[in-house]
Amino acid sequence: MFNLAWKNLIHDQTRLLVTLVGIVFALVLIIVQFGLFLGFLDTSANVVEKSGADLWVTAPGIPHVNGGSAFKESKRWQALAVDGVERADVYALFFVNWKLASGSTEAVQIAGFDLDGGMGGPWNITAGSVEELRGEDTVIVDELYKSKLGITHLGQTVEINGRRARVVGYTRGIRSFTTSPYIFTSFKNAQNYLPLAEDETMFLLIRAAAGANPETVRKALAAKLTSVDVTTNREMWRRTQNYWVFSTGAGITTLMGAILGLIVGIVVVAQTIYAATVDHIREFGTMKAMGASNARIYEVILVQAGLSALMGYSLAIAIGWFVSRQSEGGNAPIALPPEVAGGILALALLMCMGASIISIRKATTIDPAMVFRG
Repeated sequence: MFNLAWKNLIHDQTRLLVTLVGIVFALVLIIVQFGLFLGFLDTSANVVEKSGADLWVTAPGIPHVNGGSAFKESKRWQALAVDGVERADVYALFFVNWKLASGSTEAVQIAGFDLDGGMGGPWNITAGSVEELRGEDTVIVDELYKSKLGITHLGQTVEINGRRARVVGYTRGIRSFTTSPYIFTSFKNAQNYLPLAEDETMFLLIRAAAGANPETVRKALAAKLTSVDVTTNREMWRRTQNYWVFSTGAGITTLMGAILGLIVGIVVVAQTIYAATVDHIREFGTMKAMGASNARIYEVILVQAGLSALMGYSLAIAIGWFVSRQSEGGNAPIALPPEVAGGILALALLMCMGASIISIRKATTIDPAMVFRG
């Protein structure tokens, strides 16, 4: 049956090309739309995911990590006195103005962290180092935003909130969902750029001691500290992701685009596979005239659909991978992790097999006598 199905496919190469174009179009549309959505999910809360903290101590009722409020730094010493707490580091994240050479300003987010603990600091550093942030008024920015911020070289002096800053390092791939780049610096330097008093912090990042249960530590901290909230890193990540992706128009629009892409893809594939089967209706009539059972016809049609899916998927995933790589240098990355690639393969097979079932009834109810008619 495999040989017959394959010969049916390649017999009319024009029809095969049309079928593959339809499948590839549908799959690439799905890959791009879902890739954009996954990219938004990743960038919406990446500073939380990569923070290295087990727990976050925040002002009461903050909606997400980008909406923090100041509270007394003395909470840190109370937190360190709680059993199971290994470190409690001050952390700040706040929107400020970056002055461009033209005189206009660009909104950025200062991320000030404790250099000794490292929690909440940058990752994927490509130039410079965290140690260089021990210098006064030093910052690290992401390569993606160099042009946007007017950065041409390391050591360049810029102005943040009316104060001098010097670029001492670059990261790669740390995007911001809000399009306001993250600017990493020491907590001490951050206090100079932010409306933050010397005895205040915006967050405490907690690292649990080895062997300690983070949830047990969280409950102990919540009982010990007053006028603050204590959440797990996972909860802060989820809260931030839900706010930016699901409570704003951008995330919902992308999700709807992904769903519509899936629906359009299914329709395109179903129509393409159905047309391909109908075009070979006389071949199936010949099979029935020769005594082939309906089960054999089912098998040929399903194998044809599976082969079409595999060929279409191979082309689509190659295009999708290329588009994903090209998007890495932009503000809207298209994520294509291995599990998504595997899911797209399963979806391609499911769509093509499902579409072929629609055409099976057409093929199995034909009159074998049609073969002998003009």
